[in-house]
Parts: sequence; C-alpha cells; structure tokens
Amino acid sequence: MLKQFKEFAFKGNLVDMAVGFILGGAFATVVKSLVENVIMPPLGNLLGNVDFTKMKHVITEGTPEVLGADGKTVVTKAVEEVSIKYGQFITDTISFLMLAFVVFIIVKKVMEGKKKEEEKPADPPKQEVLLEEIRDALKK
Repeated sequence: MLKQFKEFAFKGNLVDMAVGFILGGAFATVVKSLVENVIMPPLGNLLGNVDFTKMKHVITEGTPEVLGADGKTVVTKAVEEVSIKYGQFITDTISFLMLAFVVFIIVKKVMEGKKKEEEKPADPPKQEVLLEEIRDALKK
C-alpha cells in the first residue's frame, strides 16, 4: 500500500498540480494586493474620494463596553456592529475578475501551444529516410 501511495503521490501530474495550487495561491495574494492597494485608491479618488473599505450598510449599531465609575467594573458588554460591507465585496469582485481573466489568458496560451505542438508533423527516423533513399536509388 505504501508503494502504491508513493507512485500516486509522486506522479508528474500530481506534483505539477500541487505546484500549480501553490503558485495560484501566491498569485491570488498578489492580485488581491494589487486591487486593494493600487487600483481601488485611484478609482475611489475618481469617484469623489470614496474609500471602498469603509462602504457599508449598518443594520445594527455596535455599542462599546462601558466601565463603571471606578473604571474597573463592567456595566454593559460590547456589542459588535452588524453591517453589510458592500465596499469590500466590490473590491473582492474586481480582484476575482482580474484573477479569472489572467488565468483565462494563461490557459488559452497553453492550449494554443499544445495545439501547435500536436499539429507539427514528426520527423521520420533516420533509418526510414535512408531506406527511402535506397529504394528511390534502386528504382532509378
């Protein structure tokens, strides 16, 4: 069973897929950073100094923790704000679309390369070429 697992785990396709996942995750991080730190600030500036990270619809206001008069006793506990953060959703959607577009282009180029490789006729072995030359010479 261990031998079968080693054969499965170290097949070329599985290792290639693992490398693809790792690079894909790293690339997704770079694209997310690009969108959040390079694309969204100028876009927000063009739209009238909009900060997409602060765009949200508050459903329930949060309440801070209140201390007693002595500064130690807690009168009420803090309640977190409940909100729909549509600005972050817009940022994540743009990040996804950019990542999907880049992956689409990469896959398209790889497929084109494979198609050209398949269409290319294989050179016959040297023995066949020599035999054909001998045959042609004997015919003459």
